[in-house]
Amino acid sequence: MSIEIERKFLVKDDSFKEDAYQRNYIKQGFLNSDKERVVRVRIKDDKGFLTVKGKSNDSGTSRFEWEKEISKAEANDLMNLCEKGIIEKYRYLVCSGNHVFEVDDFLGVNLGLIVAEIELTSENENYIAPIWLGEEVTGKEEYYNSNLSKKPYSEW
Repeated sequence: MSIEIERKFLVKDDSFKEDAYQRNYIKQGFLNSDKERVVRVRIKDDKGFLTVKGKSNDSGTSRFEWEKEISKAEANDLMNLCEKGIIEKYRYLVCSGNHVFEVDDFLGVNLGLIVAEIELTSENENYIAPIWLGEEVTGKEEYYNSNLSKKPYSEW
């Protein structure tokens, strides 16, 4: 069993792009977006992934995660079975101290939303906050991708 520990933040501006060492295009849909278990199909550039995530703990920082790489063709086929509301975004990877922030710059109906996540080894692990890091939204379910697919940022 794999436990994902992460914190999520809004991003103040796009200055993170200057420090990004990688950018990927991501398209993802949800075969199941139930609060107890999310099953996601993702296409990241030329690769496909199938991911299962469990329910978050009370603080929203930890939850079970299982991911398996699949072919892009399989991911495209599964995308056709997904619930309504496909997410599209660019993901930027930015180093800060010993950590990497994954910054998602959303497209389409979620345009204007920029969220940064940092994966940690423990819930209390220290990290260096970049100057572009804004309000923490860890555990706020409206920022979960599975919820953004149902109620996009443009409708808030």
